[in-house]
Amino acid sequence: QVRLVESGGGSVQSGGSLRLSCAASRYFVYMGWFRQAPGEEREEVATIDRSTTTYADSVKGRFTISRDRDIGKNTAYLQMNSLKPEDTAVYFCAADDTARSLMLLQRRVPAYWGQGTQVTVSS
Repeated sequence: QVRLVESGGGSVQSGGSLRLSCAASRYFVYMGWFRQAPGEEREEVATIDRSTTTYADSVKGRFTISRDRDIGKNTAYLQMNSLKPEDTAVYFCAADDTARSLMLLQRRVPAYWGQGTQVTVSS
């Protein structure tokens, strides 16, 4: 059974930092972070497949996605610095066996999702 377990969310003041972790039950080619604020659509935040990363314009220069390369450790991280109130959302980890570029061609979202973790940034 595939599992994605997020951790690291919480409350922080504007300008602060948080690091989210996503522990997967197995290796995935693609891992990504999405977020959804109340009343808003889900937004892709950052993705990594093998060594290629992408970022939403709103987080470039502030967020960094990485993944643990050790054998048997299938964990992705999202380091979030200089947090702003507009970063407040539920953050979801996603994973797939296909690279992001192919998913875009297939017009689909990642197959596997975590339960989400709340990030709240106060001004």
